[in-house]
Amino acid sequence: MNTEKTLTEIFEAQGENRWKIAQTSAKERIQKIKKIRDAVVKRQDEFYEAVWKDFHKPRFEAWLSEVFPLIEEIDHTISHLKKWMKDKSASRVFFLPTSQSRLHYEPKGRVLIFSPWNYPFLLLLNPIVSAIAAGNVIMAKPSHKTPHVSAFLASLIRELFSEDEIAIIEGEGAEIGDKLLELPFDHVFFTGSPRVGAHIAEMAAKHHASITLELGGKSPTVLLPDVNIKRVIKQIVWGKTLNAGQTCIAPDYALCPESKVQEFAQAFAEEIKRRFGDTDAKRHESKDFVHIVDKRATERHAALIKDAIAKGANQVIGGVSDIENCYTPVTVLTNVTPDMDIMQSEIFGPILPIIAYKNLDEAIQFIQGRPKPLALYIFGYSKRDADYVLSHTTSGSSCVNNAIIQIENLEVPFGGVGMSGTGNYHGFYGFKAFSHERNIMVQKCFDVVQFFHPPYGKHPGSLHSKIQNIAEKALRFIKSM
Repeated sequence: MNTEKTLTEIFEAQGENRWKIAQTSAKERIQKIKKIRDAVVKRQDEFYEAVWKDFHKPRFEAWLSEVFPLIEEIDHTISHLKKWMKDKSASRVFFLPTSQSRLHYEPKGRVLIFSPWNYPFLLLLNPIVSAIAAGNVIMAKPSHKTPHVSAFLASLIRELFSEDEIAIIEGEGAEIGDKLLELPFDHVFFTGSPRVGAHIAEMAAKHHASITLELGGKSPTVLLPDVNIKRVIKQIVWGKTLNAGQTCIAPDYALCPESKVQEFAQAFAEEIKRRFGDTDAKRHESKDFVHIVDKRATERHAALIKDAIAKGANQVIGGVSDIENCYTPVTVLTNVTPDMDIMQSEIFGPILPIIAYKNLDEAIQFIQGRPKPLALYIFGYSKRDADYVLSHTTSGSSCVNNAIIQIENLEVPFGGVGMSGTGNYHGFYGFKAFSHERNIMVQKCFDVVQFFHPPYGKHPGSLHSKIQNIAEKALRFIKSM
């Protein structure tokens, strides 16, 4: 574990190196990113072994949800970085015809990245790639809850970079995290819970560091009145059970027309049996189902289910929680009410509460009455109804008739809103998150502003009065166009 002195030494060494790194060209940054790509491809089997040890994640799912998206991000960045780094010319100001402005992206400097445990590989390396692209030096803290992946990442990065450019800091989360946040970083990037995000923002504010917070929340799934349950059930089940529901954009709960609740619940249960086994024992032993990260989280899931049933919820499918082996069975609950504990915070597990609604406005009001979610899903075929839900709600991202896949397009940003996050990233938006947009104006040839300098003439015929009259007429003319 890194000592406080060592953290300070690394931070100071990176401070001495930051200006050199800031001057690197697009070609040099691309070479660094390619080194990560080559190492990931070469050593990916080590990652699959590590993530299986940490929480039973199958090899294919680990590739699909962590390795493949990272390679996509890297290739997209390599293809576009030269364009992103070029200065952007701005239109001239009417009254400053001999001055020219440009937008210049410069690195923020020393950046700190906190990654979570649920996608421990992707959510550390993805922002590192963006920070490299922007020309920063980096200290990154992986989650201690996935120690095997954390050790692998530390080995991977140390093989490729010196600590005065990129340093991986291992150790207990809160203890090391607070020590890192006492250092005056220029930018802090955090992925995790809203509660911890608020703490990160408070500590970063002491140094006036800019922040990117990728948080979570209770992302709703709205089944429209015209939904065909059989046609959409596979997408909903996949979104809910990917990584055992331990996904920040997983469907958290479903709002379903009351006439279709039983059909939806039964269809969900049958799809679970088809994918993972027709008995709880078979599902428990399935090698295709991810386990929960630790005993504490598994105990929390068990308590949520117990509370809901005690307050009147019906369990359509479920099983016995295995706390010792960190297994929470896929559970579907109907007759769920807002007062149940399961509706008070993000579930982050394979439990789907279904809430019945009488009409679409009732469902919308339910969403509006809660913190802004990171994602919102809509299933159904009425474009009018889907647009109505979208225009009367807000979320970090949305997807119609599928789940999770909205993050796949690197031409659009990914991020939250309100309680679900601050800022965004992916593709150009990741490069932008770790860059400062610098306004540079260059005065060329004749300076017309000198006519606006004091002393100011007071009489109506003075030069300043004439300039004022001309300016006002020009503005009126521009406005009328």
